Amino acid sequence: MQEEQTRDVEKGIEVTSPRGADDILPTEIAGWTRAESLARDLFERFGYREIRTPMFEETALFERGTGESSDIVQKQMYTFTDRKGRSLTLRPEGTPSVVRAYIEHKMHVQQPLQKLYYIGPMFRYERPQAGRKRQHHQIGAEVIGCADPATDFELIYLACQFYNVLGLREVSVKINNLGCKADQKTYASRLYDFLKGRADRLCPDCRTRLERSPLRILDCKVEECQQNIQDAPLITDVVCKNCAKHHASVIQYMKDNRIGYADDPRLVRGLEYYTRTVFEVVHGGLGAKDALMGGGRYDDLVEELGGPKTPAAGFALGLERAMMALTSEEIVPHTERRADLYVAAMGDRAKQRGVSLAMRARALSFKVIMEYGNRSLKAHLRSADKAGAHHVAILGEKELERGVVVLKDMLTGEQSELPLDGFVERFIKMLTDETGGPPVM
Repeated sequence: MQEEQTRDVEKGIEVTSPRGADDILPTEIAGWTRAESLARDLFERFGYREIRTPMFEETALFERGTGESSDIVQKQMYTFTDRKGRSLTLRPEGTPSVVRAYIEHKMHVQQPLQKLYYIGPMFRYERPQAGRKRQHHQIGAEVIGCADPATDFELIYLACQFYNVLGLREVSVKINNLGCKADQKTYASRLYDFLKGRADRLCPDCRTRLERSPLRILDCKVEECQQNIQDAPLITDVVCKNCAKHHASVIQYMKDNRIGYADDPRLVRGLEYYTRTVFEVVHGGLGAKDALMGGGRYDDLVEELGGPKTPAAGFALGLERAMMALTSEEIVPHTERRADLYVAAMGDRAKQRGVSLAMRARALSFKVIMEYGNRSLKAHLRSADKAGAHHVAILGEKELERGVVVLKDMLTGEQSELPLDGFVERFIKMLTDETGGPPVM
């Protein structure tokens, strides 16, 4: 045994990322940061403010908030006990944490209406597959403190606008009315009566759902379960007048603003807190599991978590699925910004001046790459080409003696000389003269 352990140490241990938790490499990150930047700009134009909540919370928050019979709580949470015996859970979704922060910090006292957004990783233990990772990333928006159906529409519109500015074309909206809790209780009873004689034809998960939360069966993707609910009663048959009026108002906003939609009476979400409006944005290139995002109204959640009775609505979208959708439409998410300038300095004295030159250019918002060490000009030019640099500033002992920098245009291959003193300012002037305006930084 000792010999085996010694051999393991000698050979080293192969270390890889945990299953379902992927690295986002520098070659990919530009698309992600662009999506996040677009979301921030768009959401803030709509009056939403960013909130950042902890990546782990007390387990009870998600059990109460997300719903004890939901798949997330039953099967997907990463839960652990800390050194003092407290049960904590890595957040599987963002809404309960945002609502907890809203209550804890008495945000309703500061301002009755809170429009918030968040960006960050979520964690769910499930079988990893395309667009569904154990560590995944979400952008979410929440409106807490408004019952008006215009809020529901704004959230749907906001999600559609995000995908529009991202460049996606094959997106569409599904919407449904789940009614209030009383409506859902009535419908759950009808659905139970309809399905109890077919329980043996449902998947094991749906047999459990039939007893705990029958509405969740409508969300099952197993083909046999879908076949068995084809003739099931619809929730739209039991919603009360107030909930029907709310839904009609949302639909009217959709029509007034020319947002296409499909009214899907079987659409439910996997979270138990939704009331009235639920919606999804789907993409034609993602196959059977085509949802890019989902959301809806949750008018009871704030009160259920210990706050005042407060209406609310929100959504969350998956960044991994957005990247998949861009790929399916053959859209390059975003390319890394090319370097404006590569500083090739050869020799110790030249390197000292080159460092100062690079720092000055960076201070003026240029992207500048400079590699250190004793490298030949040929090696520097190879690195500049790989970095996609527009220009290379060449500085060696000869250039120092003459007080110049040789500037090479990597596109045309042309070379020119600029004075070493004031090089950056002259470089800016040169770019301005070439383009007829100030350089884009």
